[in-house]
Amino acid sequence: MRVLLVEDDVRMAAAMRRALRGAGVVAEIASTSGDALWMVRAASHDAMVLDVMLPDTDGFETCRLLRANGVWVPVIMVTARGAVEDRVRGLDAGADDYLTKPFSLAELLARLRALGRRVPVERAPVVQVGSLRLDPAARLGASDVDRDASIPWRPGAG
Repeated sequence: MRVLLVEDDVRMAAAMRRALRGAGVVAEIASTSGDALWMVRAASHDAMVLDVMLPDTDGFETCRLLRANGVWVPVIMVTARGAVEDRVRGLDAGADDYLTKPFSLAELLARLRALGRRVPVERAPVVQVGSLRLDPAARLGASDVDRDASIPWRPGAG
């Protein structure tokens, strides 16, 4: 398994990387949202462990950007922010799981293994015609005129 760790705390990132390596997991580290967005496109990852509190953009927005750009790597958000509202916000932003700090590295490994057991879901392809881009699975559309238009769902419309 290959995992992208997105964590700005150097000691926390090093501890997670050591634990993952000990379990046979290849782990790369990104310390900013910008680095993570670049790295996830530059190499294939089986999962991402994403801290919420990052120096440039928070993890909620980072996850939302991943999904809006068609990146479907499974994401586990990790943070000290454990309020129900924060967990809901993370999951609604596109995270697959949410783990509150402090956490057991054994639990993180178990959650990564659980994500690895999931069967990949086949998504409807994104359609692009000229400057119009439609993502039926996310119900999103974009064009030069309106970059983030929603496509309303109607019963019976598919």
